[in-house]
Amino acid sequence: MATTAPTVPSARRSAPGDPTRASRPVRRRRRDLRSRVVTPYAMLAPGIVLFVLFMAAPIVYTVVLSFQKVQVSGLGLGSGARKVVFAGLGNYVSAVADPEFGASVLRVLGYGLVLIPTMLGLALVFALLLDSARTKATRFSRIAIFLPYAVPAVISSLLWGFLYLPGVSPFLYVAQRLGLPQLDLLGPDLVTFAVANIALWGGVGFNMIVIYTSLRAIPSDIYEAARIDGASEFQIAWRIKVPIVVPSLIMTALFSIIATLQVFAEPTTLRPLTNSLSTSWTPLMKVYRDAFVRNDVYSAAATSVLIALGTFVLSFVFLRVVQRRAFGQEN
Repeated sequence: MATTAPTVPSARRSAPGDPTRASRPVRRRRRDLRSRVVTPYAMLAPGIVLFVLFMAAPIVYTVVLSFQKVQVSGLGLGSGARKVVFAGLGNYVSAVADPEFGASVLRVLGYGLVLIPTMLGLALVFALLLDSARTKATRFSRIAIFLPYAVPAVISSLLWGFLYLPGVSPFLYVAQRLGLPQLDLLGPDLVTFAVANIALWGGVGFNMIVIYTSLRAIPSDIYEAARIDGASEFQIAWRIKVPIVVPSLIMTALFSIIATLQVFAEPTTLRPLTNSLSTSWTPLMKVYRDAFVRNDVYSAAATSVLIALGTFVLSFVFLRVVQRRAFGQEN
């Protein structure tokens, strides 16, 4: 009877002294190292590309435009009569010396002094009330307070604008029927408060959510220990909750400062309804007017760079002051 020959494996096993067997772990480690190095950059690549195209490139282009100007020769007629030349710091000097720019900065600072403390104060109060154990219908209240933030600034400005107009305002109608003084909410004396009121409620909703989230992260054992020691709800809120959420208050204050310096939609939307709001009421409104009405993009670019630098400096000073006070309290 014939016997079958043993099958020969298709792949030869490596001998103990085979160099290919020792090189396999090395190649595996190299692949793992290459994967750990390449994978993060591959995942970050879309974000980096979008940042460069839509953030870094426009910023660099704006800075380049800010150092240029249009030089007119002769009567300014013909294709060669107007050419773009290097302006140095001329656009920046003109922007700083412009009285309209200085007045707009002062108006925005006053607007911020009215808006930011009121907005953060209301956001903190609402967050503390929602976090209280005695508060009912917290989900509905949270959504109701946050809802104005979801309304676009242009739409909310239009809605409030009709509420401010003397001819259609229900507030002024009720005041007239009751014999109360009728205030011109869009007049020169109250227009700053009218604009701040529009931004107030949207900012309150956003900042309330940030502070409320920080409050929900506090362990409940701290509250129970305080109640056992005889602390009231007000004492718990003032002496425990508020100090713990101070970092969230600092973050919301910083965001509010940046947003305040960039206010544009509210006064621009209200401007057709009143003569109290000029085309340069805020710095960004002046930039818009110079770039798209007067067609002076180079001066507008210089003003934009100044606004960005001012925002950075003010934010940096605010953080330094807060950090210094916190460091002094720790010591």
